[in-house]
Amino acid sequence: MPEVAPRIHAVGSEIVNCYLVEDAGRVAIVDAGVPAYWADLPAALAAMGRTLADVRAIVMTHGHDDHRGFAERARGAGIGSRVHQLDADLARKAVPNPSKFAGSIRPGPLVRFLWFAFRHGYFRTPGLGEVETFDDGAVLDVPGAPRVIHVPGHTPGSAAFHFPGHDALFVGDALNTWSFATGWQGPQLSPLNADRGQALESLARLEAIEATFVLPGHGAPWRQGARDAVKEARRISVR
Repeated sequence: MPEVAPRIHAVGSEIVNCYLVEDAGRVAIVDAGVPAYWADLPAALAAMGRTLADVRAIVMTHGHDDHRGFAERARGAGIGSRVHQLDADLARKAVPNPSKFAGSIRPGPLVRFLWFAFRHGYFRTPGLGEVETFDDGAVLDVPGAPRVIHVPGHTPGSAAFHFPGHDALFVGDALNTWSFATGWQGPQLSPLNADRGQALESLARLEAIEATFVLPGHGAPWRQGARDAVKEARRISVR
C-alpha cells in the first residue's frame, strides 16, 4: 500500500480515500473508506510494519457512508470512532443525508464511481452503534495529536485534521482533488454539499494552515501546500 506522505499510508483506491497515520508505533485511521477496505487493512498496516493491534482510533472528517465505511466493523474489534458533534447523528444513520448535488455531470466518471461503490459495499454501509464526538479546535488524544478545524458546508459537521508532526492536513470532502461527477482533477469543492456557499466560505479556515501535504477524501494527494490548494479550489469551484 502506498506511502502518500511521511508515515502516512493510503488504503484502497483514490476514488474513496482512507489513511493510516503512524506515530511512535501507534496508528490513527483517518476516514474508514468503504466496507470492503476492512479486508485490505492488514496488508496496509503490514506495509508500515504495524498490525491491527497498533490501531488506536478512527477519526472521521464527516459522517457520510463513504467515510464511515468499515467503522462499525472496527468497533466490533475494539477500535472506536470519533466525529464532529454536528455529524454524530449522520454517522449513526439517525438523520437523512443533508448533502445535495449541484453542478454538471459526465456519465463516465459517475458510472465509474457507482461501479466502485457497488463492488466495495458502499450501499450496505451500516450506521455506527456508538461514536465519540469532538468540537472545533480540539486536539485529539490519538496518534499524531491532530487539531480539529471545523469546515461546515459539505455537511454541518465536516472537519479537517491538521497533523503538525506529519506536515499534513486531512480535508475530507471540504476539498477534493477528483470529482466523481465530472472527472475534473485538482483541488475543488465536492459536487455534493449541504450548503455550497458555506463550503466555499469554509475554505478560508484551511488556507492559513502550515501543511505541505493536503489529503482529500477523493482524489490524489496535493503536495503544494494548503494555501495553493485553497486558491485552486476557489478557481475551479466558481466555474
